[in-house]
Amino acid sequence: MNVPQSSPGSRLDNFVDRYAARTAGMTASEVRALFAVASRPEVVSLAGGMPNINALPLDAVADTVARLVAERGTVALQYGSGQGDEKLRTQICEVMRLEGIEAHPDDVTVTVGSQHALDLVTRVFIDPGDVILAEAPSYVGALSTFASYQADVVHVGMDEDGLVPEHLDNAIAAVHKSGKRAKFLYTIPNFHNPMGVCLAPERRARILEVCRRHDLLIIEDNPYGLLGFDGEPMRALRADEADGVVYLGSFSKTFAPGLRVGWAVAPHAVREKLVLAAEASVLSPPVFSQMTVSAYLETQPWRAQIKTYREMYRERRDAMLDALKTHMPPGTTWTDPAGGFFVWVTLPEGLDAKAMLPRAVTARVAYVPGTAFYADGFGASSMRLSFCYPTPDRIREGVRRLASVIAQELELRTMFGTPPGRSLPGADSPTSQAPSPDLA
Repeated sequence: MNVPQSSPGSRLDNFVDRYAARTAGMTASEVRALFAVASRPEVVSLAGGMPNINALPLDAVADTVARLVAERGTVALQYGSGQGDEKLRTQICEVMRLEGIEAHPDDVTVTVGSQHALDLVTRVFIDPGDVILAEAPSYVGALSTFASYQADVVHVGMDEDGLVPEHLDNAIAAVHKSGKRAKFLYTIPNFHNPMGVCLAPERRARILEVCRRHDLLIIEDNPYGLLGFDGEPMRALRADEADGVVYLGSFSKTFAPGLRVGWAVAPHAVREKLVLAAEASVLSPPVFSQMTVSAYLETQPWRAQIKTYREMYRERRDAMLDALKTHMPPGTTWTDPAGGFFVWVTLPEGLDAKAMLPRAVTARVAYVPGTAFYADGFGASSMRLSFCYPTPDRIREGVRRLASVIAQELELRTMFGTPPGRSLPGADSPTSQAPSPDLA
């Protein structure tokens, strides 16, 4: 009798030789790995992008939920439509009008957060080995989803004005020259995660023109669009290109992330595929969550609540920028976000944010290394700092601790030189066609 030989590592996992090939791309993100440490009270976490729901009027929300259960509980606690509650879809269209989008409720598919919407879009369009274009850097959750479907991500360079149209044009041409075709462009045009920058108004028309010319679909992910600190919301790409843009939205940042309610707005044929994919994955999005959001939009001053969020996050942004200016050593640079949750910090040349992280945690401050936001290993000289959750005083203290760690790293570099492999990454990226955000 022949006994099968164990695969390497099989003593830790008896199923290692049975998993689908796509599970090879399923690895824990660097954000997730930080949560256990960053949640300790002695650590100032500038890492996770967790909305600060302390600003919510919880008594009013509690009354809304109690009334919903008392009056419509038999509906709210039942199965629902795979496309989502029709009333909520109508209200979502009203919310999107703030960004210039005119859509019909039939265009909307409600999802279990916008991450679910992104998964559905990727499932519908991507076969193993297909190419996705994404900004450099890009949202870590999107990169995880793309990896799980075995996509090849080609990064496109950004600067302080967002995605660079010329580099997008060049990247599309390079993919075509390689014998492939990019399936879609994934972009976060407003208050980008992780860079915090916005796609400049004059670039939006150029990005749309490039994508029309190449017949390239755009996935517009816009969770932060209503959280600008100054002026009116920026006009969405979808507002000017209904047939070539799938728009992803969420109530996680403007109401409550625990309800897990997001949506996708797509051209009719794409929407049909999204609904079928949604039914296959979750049968129907949670009716209770949908009706809670719907009741909140109907009975509460949600626009005023968004204004409250904006003012709270602006105060925290200002605290972070002031602390960075006060404490950071020379050679450190950072973005100046006009909304959203994040600042992108670039370290002095030769420093490695990922290698430095254990020492930062020892100094009781946490951040996300820039490598988490690249599919190709770049970004080591940068980090994402989040200002959304800590109080202004905690933010200032966290930045002070972080600056001290960076100063110590600079001293070590002066004493011992730069170790091999810790030179500034990203500038010669074969896929970005542009200076890396490490240099922005």
